Amino acid sequence: MRRSPPGARSLRLHPYDTRGRETLDAEPCAATLQAVRAACPGVQVSLSTSSAIEADSERRLALIADWTELPDLVTANQGEAGIAELCRLLRHRGVGIEAGLLSVQDARAFVAADLAAPCVRAMIQPLDPDPNAATDHADAIERVLHDAGVQLPQIHHGDGIASWAVNRRAIGRGHGIRTGLEDTPVLPDGRLATANGELVEAAAALLV
Repeated sequence: MRRSPPGARSLRLHPYDTRGRETLDAEPCAATLQAVRAACPGVQVSLSTSSAIEADSERRLALIADWTELPDLVTANQGEAGIAELCRLLRHRGVGIEAGLLSVQDARAFVAADLAAPCVRAMIQPLDPDPNAATDHADAIERVLHDAGVQLPQIHHGDGIASWAVNRRAIGRGHGIRTGLEDTPVLPDGRLATANGELVEAAAALLV
């Protein structure tokens, strides 16, 4: 009997407020987490803390300090201002930290700041639109971690069609992968995806 392909084991969310804007405010974040946990019990839920949502690092810190419902983990992009303080707050609150590494510079800053200890995994996300450039970039980021002795589990994804090349490389190296319409609006063959579920099915098919 052929085993069914695996599905998503972790969900990463960007809550929105009533005006349709991404937000870190406590109330919409709590409502989002509660709704998803009710619909998907037992599935790990992650939130973004990107500076694209709140550019003021002090205000971002204050907003997250006010969270009443905590996610299982968050992505903390290491190239952003105030990231060390944010990681300390998250660790104090018992929230898992996924170190977001979008470039070699981010990886070097992460290593220099000695922030690996409070993190549960590293997320490698080269933003290059060209698949070959993206996989080369992912390799370079990974080498920075390896050379520094950082042994965190890794999850990889990219941007657009290049994300699938990054995914394939990661699977071959035993790493996790991620997909979703936020960064990957197309399927491996270049067709536009109709929904996140279609992307998850395509990603799961790479694993079998």
